[in-house]
Amino acid sequence: MIHEFLQNFTHNLFKPLLLFFYFGFLIPILKVRFEFPYVIYQGLTMYLLVSIGWQGGEELAKIKPADIDNIAEFVVLGIVLNFVFGALTYVFLRYLTPLRRIDGATIAGYYGSDSAGTFATCVALLASVKIAFDAWMPVGLAFMQIPGCLVALYLVARLRRNGMDEAGFMPDEPGYTAPARVGPGAAARRAGSESLDDEHERGIEEETELSLEKLERPDWEPGPRPRRQQGKRASILSREILQEVFLNPGLVLLVGGIAVGFIGAVQGQKVVHDQNELFVSAFQGVLCLFLLEMGMTASRKLRDVRSAGAGFILFGLLAPILFGAVGILAAYFFADLTDTHLQSGTYVLFAVLCGSASYITVPAVQRLGIPEASPTLPLAAALGLTFSMMVTVGIPIFIEFNRVVSHWFPGV
Repeated sequence: MIHEFLQNFTHNLFKPLLLFFYFGFLIPILKVRFEFPYVIYQGLTMYLLVSIGWQGGEELAKIKPADIDNIAEFVVLGIVLNFVFGALTYVFLRYLTPLRRIDGATIAGYYGSDSAGTFATCVALLASVKIAFDAWMPVGLAFMQIPGCLVALYLVARLRRNGMDEAGFMPDEPGYTAPARVGPGAAARRAGSESLDDEHERGIEEETELSLEKLERPDWEPGPRPRRQQGKRASILSREILQEVFLNPGLVLLVGGIAVGFIGAVQGQKVVHDQNELFVSAFQGVLCLFLLEMGMTASRKLRDVRSAGAGFILFGLLAPILFGAVGILAAYFFADLTDTHLQSGTYVLFAVLCGSASYITVPAVQRLGIPEASPTLPLAAALGLTFSMMVTVGIPIFIEFNRVVSHWFPGV
């Protein structure tokens, strides 16, 4: 069994999709003077989200009404698990790393969400090895993005109530600034309780955040932006925060693709035949270009993890495997208890949704609602560590782990 596991695992490591990722990963290491045009990256992201939604919508049109309850229950299971994984991430980071609590809470949001890029890669890999999956899984992708946003916002709200200062430090953390006293004898400070050194560091951080803006926001456009001020942040339930959680561009494109694919397929296959040439036939080729760019980005992000320590690196590499494995086991128990038939690849996709980390949705929420957190560390974990690991060894591991677990549930 071990020999077969290793043979299948290594075979899946060298699919053309993953070779494009390795290729992109090497470009910054070799110092090749090449920059992937941002407008092309934006177009690829838009295509993948709409294409995933389109294919899922087509399959939704084929579902029998009697199966809708089980599908809804399965998606709810995924939402609950991502809430749990987000909370566990915060606990793990508290004990494994020296990170500030505000950064740990923010990263917890990233890991309580999911990654459309990892999902798309998994879909293509499953197709290449002829493993069937339930094509309504994009519905799970859409809904399982939301728990991470809510986990991060809740944890940060607790930190603020417990005395976090305007720079994101807790009273027991080095660098904490007590609230300025007002009255005779109070030390004079710059407005906003920010020293010259603090202001200089904040300026460096803002420049770094600006350089990451294109990656974090698909809808970013160059232009003047106001200086981020300490102490000024959107409230947890503000209109801006709710809009980023439920109406962020990635989620809207995905849900829109599902709706259009569903409505089109209900009218018959002749109606959607021409669109399938674009959204289905070209999917693998477009994904190869996307992974080339993501390989370059992930390679550059690895530089940002050095300061976070070995525990941070271990978490970014191992926790997603743990979360994904738990997801597979939970899915099998669900199928067994509810007498629901799920395709083999569905368990693998569910593991990906449980183990991957967001790099689009949660960063947008972070920028609005959690300005105190580091703009670089969460993305370094999500892209430099977890995305790289998931699309190279994580998905093949889940495929083989699913084969093993399937023997434990012969009746499913």
